[in-house]
Amino acid sequence: DDLTRLFDTIQTKAGRLNILVYSSGVSEPASLEETTEEHLDHAFGLNVRAMVLTTQRAVRHMNDGGAIVLLGSIAGSMANAGYGTYSATKAAVRSYARTWNAELAPRGIRVNTLSPGPTDTPMFDKVSDEFRQMMNARIPARRLGHPDEVAAAALFLASDESTYISGAELVIDGGMTA
Repeated sequence: DDLTRLFDTIQTKAGRLNILVYSSGVSEPASLEETTEEHLDHAFGLNVRAMVLTTQRAVRHMNDGGAIVLLGSIAGSMANAGYGTYSATKAAVRSYARTWNAELAPRGIRVNTLSPGPTDTPMFDKVSDEFRQMMNARIPARRLGHPDEVAAAALFLASDESTYISGAELVIDGGMTA
């Protein structure tokens, strides 16, 4: 119902959609042994299923030549002990982006993935200062990313300045995975 209301509102107010930036994520720790059906359903439900259904709806309202930016994570391409489910969901985001890029190319719709590293968002509000210091030490830039830096990268991927960037993954992690 929420998606129907959202896209009905877009249709009424704007007529068509040019850009979709999809960003959602839940990251809850669970080792392989601790992973439950509920844990899997929750993570894949929000991080993957909701993304698929939202993007599917958005494309129906999207102009040819539009742009889709899906928020992944560097966790989708690296070992992330204790967060295997989160990592798997973000790998799925990247995989869908590449597949949809090929499927939507005839309409000129570009699909890219933006994969941030550790970013100072509400996900980090509950971590200890010790954990923050440990993360900062692992990042060559020596700090967490800022949400406005991720937003600027998303804006770039959605803009006309990136019309030849398609099916790509832009990593924004302060050099952490370099």
